[in-house]
Amino acid sequence: MMGVSGSGKTTIAAGVARQLGWTLLEGDQFHPPANVAKMAAGHPLTDEDRWPWLRAIAAAIDGLRADGTSGVVACSALKRAYRDILVGDRPDVRLVYLQGSHALIAARMAARKNHFMPPALLDSQFATLEPPGADERPIVVSIDASPDEIVAAVLRALREERT
Repeated sequence: MMGVSGSGKTTIAAGVARQLGWTLLEGDQFHPPANVAKMAAGHPLTDEDRWPWLRAIAAAIDGLRADGTSGVVACSALKRAYRDILVGDRPDVRLVYLQGSHALIAARMAARKNHFMPPALLDSQFATLEPPGADERPIVVSIDASPDEIVAAVLRALREERT
């Protein structure tokens, strides 16, 4: 699951993982403490901040694949270069883009509690975002629905791919 902060990545990834009986990997758990502190202080991460974090997530993906375990990863993956690390030449890894408007996501971020990512960084998230191209074979799902409806849309799209 990819998208800007506040797009519902963790909620939707957890719902999909639960429905499919797959392992959930929450990308935020792979951030080093310095990254979390930087974001909590209202400073956007740089590419240099993100490379080790992305490599750690990719290693976790490879670990699941080596074990023959399916999983769902919640990670912003805002740039193509980041997705190249996460998806790379792993043909069994699928990208799901949770797409929503700035206004909707800002409202959701303002309502959430106890999250290290302040709403003030949403503009930097949208400025960094490079929506996935068709060659990345993304599943694009609008977040303008309830979490259950979004999870159902993702599951439907995954099923359709298999047929």
